[in-house]
Parts: sequence; structure tokens; C-alpha cells
Amino acid sequence: MTRTALTGEEVLTAAARLVRAEGPGALTMRRLATELGTAVTSIYWHVGNRESLLDALVERTVREMGEIHPTGQTPHARIVSVARALHSALRERPQLIAMVHERGLTERMFLPAQQALVHEMHAAGLRGETAAEAVRAVQFQVVGFVLVERNRERSPEQHPSEGELWDSPTAEHDPALARALAGPVDTGRLFAVSLEALVTSLLSPAAPAS
Repeated sequence: MTRTALTGEEVLTAAARLVRAEGPGALTMRRLATELGTAVTSIYWHVGNRESLLDALVERTVREMGEIHPTGQTPHARIVSVARALHSALRERPQLIAMVHERGLTERMFLPAQQALVHEMHAAGLRGETAAEAVRAVQFQVVGFVLVERNRERSPEQHPSEGELWDSPTAEHDPALARALAGPVDTGRLFAVSLEALVTSLLSPAAPAS
């Protein structure tokens, strides 16, 4: 049975869900209409043609990425919270982020998170080039980590594997190190450890905020 009531936001939500699950190539007006239980003409009425729909999805993604807000009682904690939120947001929507990048809107997408980081760097006592460098260091850490995660997830099975490569001699006769490097990577813990170390290092020369 065809739906009689539909909103543009519902169309965008369903389209975003489809892109996140299967990529932009899976998004056709007919497929979307089927997902929503409505007529193709209804989809066109709400969002225009497919290119208009993709543009609207990109704008929606940019807005969503602007909803990152710091939490915590100290600048250090709030900077970490922004980085964690940015990491989660990028991980949750890689296909949509790729669409934003293809349309040349990457810098605009990152601006709200950067502004939040600027505020916290100022609160921590950093100014000028030092603060700018710290903001970019945090952003690059997050984006780079996401890219490495994605690459590991999509890479073919490795021969030899890490488990086969690492033994005591390879690890300079540190058996515990060899065992750890031969085992699976806890990416969540690794991200937390590296992020904490980075933020601590960036804020260490800063004078206490007044």
C-alpha cells in the first residue's frame, strides 16, 4: 500500500541510511521509493532529482558534523571529547563523508569541530600559531586514525600475518612485545592511548588559564 504522508526529512533519513549501508551507487529513486513504501513521483516532489537528493544529503551530513560539542570539566577533557566525537561521527558515515569530500566541502564540514578545539586551546592557555598547530594536530590524529582503521578493515588477508611475523628475535628479544604485536589490535584502546598522549603533550607547555 502506498503511503499518503511523507516528509522531506524522512526521505533524506532513508536515503542516508541506504548510502551508509550500501554506498551511493545503491541509491536510486525507485529503490528509495520502495524502501519508503511510496511512489517515485512522491520522492521527486520532496527532494527533486537524484543529484538534488545527493546535494541535500551532503548538506545534511555537513550539518550533522557541526553538532559536535565538547563535554568535561577541563580543557584537556573537552578536547579529548571533541576528538572522540569526531572520530565516532567519521566512522559512522564513511560513504557520506566521501560524498562531502568529492564536492569540495571537507574544510567547511570540519570547521565547527575546529572552532570547538580553538575555544578549548584558548582555555588551556595556548594562543596564536601554537594553538593553530595543536588544533590541526588533533584533527589530523583523528582523521589519520580513521583512515588507518578503514584501510585495515578493507585490506585483503595478509601473508604472512602479523602473528607470523613477530617473534622474540624480530622484537629485539622482548617476548612480551612480540606477543602483543602478534595479537589482534584493540583499535579503541589504541585510539584512546594515542589521543591522551597527544593532548597531554600539546597542553604541557601551556600556562594555566586564568
